[in-house]
Amino acid sequence: MDAGSRRKIQARLKRVSGQLQGIQRMIDEDRYCLDVLSQIAAVRSALDALGVELLSNHVEHCVTGGPEAHPQAKAMSTEQLTAELRTALDRFLR
Repeated sequence: MDAGSRRKIQARLKRVSGQLQGIQRMIDEDRYCLDVLSQIAAVRSALDALGVELLSNHVEHCVTGGPEAHPQAKAMSTEQLTAELRTALDRFLR
């Protein structure tokens, strides 16, 4: 993963962490349930966006990255990389 992608992903994680802390505060303050549920939906959406970012990065740098690919990916055949991508998609889409 390149430094720019890492920074982008870390920024998304910090945002999600802040949203989770906000939900905790809402629970502590006995906020209205529908407001809490709306925030939970926002966190799920943010996590989905993070997952898409990670999957895109994986495809770009590991699966199709060629010589710049992650060392672990370099050692895999095309069939192995395809199977790994299927596994990644399956885990993400559950």
